Parts: sequence; C-alpha cells; structure tokens
Amino acid sequence: MAPPLSRGTCPEAGLDAGELRRLVPGLRTALEPSPVHPWCAGAVVLAGRGQIVALHEAVGWAVRYAGYDAAADRGVELPPEQWVPMRPDTVFDLASVSKLFTAVVATRLLDLDRPVASYVPEFAAAGKADITVRQLLDHTSGFRPELPFHDLPTAPARLRLLWDERPLHPPGTVRIYSDLNLIALQQVLERATGTPLDVLVRDGITGPLGMADTGYNPPAALLPRIAATEDQRKPWGKLDRGMVHGVVHDENAYAAGGVSGHAGLFSTAWDLALFCRALLDGGGPYPGFETDHPGQMGELAGHGAVGHSGFTGTSLVIDPATDTFLVLLTNSVHPSRTWREGSAPRAAAASCLARSVLKAAGA
Repeated sequence: MAPPLSRGTCPEAGLDAGELRRLVPGLRTALEPSPVHPWCAGAVVLAGRGQIVALHEAVGWAVRYAGYDAAADRGVELPPEQWVPMRPDTVFDLASVSKLFTAVVATRLLDLDRPVASYVPEFAAAGKADITVRQLLDHTSGFRPELPFHDLPTAPARLRLLWDERPLHPPGTVRIYSDLNLIALQQVLERATGTPLDVLVRDGITGPLGMADTGYNPPAALLPRIAATEDQRKPWGKLDRGMVHGVVHDENAYAAGGVSGHAGLFSTAWDLALFCRALLDGGGPYPGFETDHPGQMGELAGHGAVGHSGFTGTSLVIDPATDTFLVLLTNSVHPSRTWREGSAPRAAAASCLARSVLKAAGA
C-alpha cells in the first residue's frame, strides 16, 4: 500500500510556492518581542494538499528557558549551549487538540443522540438527565468551562465533583466551550466499552494511522525531542510544578494521571498531518471541531474549514473544499502562560495557505 502522505513540491500539491513560503518568515517574526514578549519560543509548521506535504519546517527553540521571573516579567534563560532547537520531529503537548481524538472515538463507538446518563447513570444528578452525547461534543450541554479537579486528592472525589455539577443553561440552548464535556465523554466511553481512553485512541486512531509518536504520558526516552511548556506556579498556574517538560501541562489532566478526554496527548506535526488526511478522506462530519473561525483560520475560514487549537500553542486546520491541511505547533506558554498573546500568527499562516491555493489556480 502506498503511504497516505508523501513529501513533495508545491506544484505537485497544487500550491503556489511563493505564497506558501511567506508562512515561515511570518513565524520567525513571531519569535521576536512584539511588543514586549515573543509569541512563542519556537514552532513547527506543516502544510499540504491532497497526499502531498509541501512544507514542513521548524523555527526557534523547543527549550530555551529554565524558569520565569514574575517580578521582572522575563524568562530566565538557560545557558545558550543548553538551548534545544526546534526540529520537524519535535514532540508537543497538544493540550485541547487532544479533544479531537476523544471526539472521533466517541463518534465511532457511541449513539450521539442517546442521553449520557443512559451510559453513566450517576451523570443524571443535578439536572443533567437529558444531556446527550452530541451536546457534549458540540459544547451545548450547558456546562461551565472548567472545574478544579486538580484540588481533589482521589479519582472518586473528582468524579463526584462532575456528577454534582449543575449546568448553567438547559441543554441545547447555549454553546459554552467546556473541558467538562470531554472529561464527561471519557467516562461515557470507558463505561460503554470497558476500555481505557488511551487504549481506545491507540487502537482506534493512532495505531491504524501509523502515528508512532502520538500518545499519552510519553516515555522518558522521548524527552530530548519534547518541547518544554511552562514554569507552572501560582498565582498564574493552578499548581506549583516548576518547568513542565515531558509531562502534561494541563493541571486537571495531570491530576487524572495524564490521560483525560480534554487534554493529555503528545504528538508531532507529521503525525497530526496523518490524522488530518484521514479526516479529509473520511469526508466528515467533523465532531468537536470549530468551524470557519477567522481568528484561528484566517482566509481559510468562510467555506467550511474546521480546526482546533490548544492552550499550549498547538493548532490544526483542515479545509475540505480545497483538500488542504495545516498543522502549526508552538510552545507559546514557554516560559509562562502570561506571555500568550492572541492567535494572529495562526490566522496569518492559514491565510498564506489559502492564498497559495488561489494563486496556483490562477485566481
């Protein structure tokens, strides 16, 4: 069988090289203070169309800082000889991009219009009996964005916090993006199948697609390839952990042992391109994705592009209309989440890809 993706040129992919190549200098600019802090310490970008990956480059640093000086609002740099450059195969903490894998597994294994409580009876407490699996996926359950599971010492206590949570709105009436939806969905999947989420993702997605560098709780041997995230301390963080490197950044996923429905996966740009290609080949629908979000997708938005971003600085976009895909992985919380400043570089990168398609078509 031919590989699902291959490296090639822009003409082979039906893309304009001049327009696509503008993407990399734009990312290099994001490494400079603007106006005070850089947007990220480093980045890996991959773009393609059809079966061809036409761009796959790395800029900046996977590890640059030993810590964060909050009083001076500056990163405490490691000695330069200890800086670790970004590489195309650098591994990133995907943060909320992990939600997409939970969503895809759920779409394959669950009845989306069935009440969550029919799978997990405890979920019905506090007015949640009518919430459906689909409402978890599209963030219309009425849940608030998050809960402090990380403050509780045991898994039963964390689940009790979820079961006792009362939605802010009746199900199906208001869309609120919430980690709780995917945390609850993990419980549904595991209860319905008797199989842990990490195994469901491995056996259902990453294994069949050959995503060899994707998984939860990466082994210590992979640490030299992993991008560092944050010097995580209170009050800006929810835990005092110091520089997080090779362990999940999200505090609630960390409390759950590194495997959660909303966060926890680590991956590379190439592996995510395999995931994007499989989604495009599947023809939709695309559960759990955001649709036509110009702040994230730039000029790709407007005709059905879908994507998702993660708190650590990760994102992907697929555009079924043009059969294109874009993966942009950064460590924008290195050394501190207080340096995160919007999504303009993501939107600019997506716009470069959109213009590359148009110019190659003579538009």
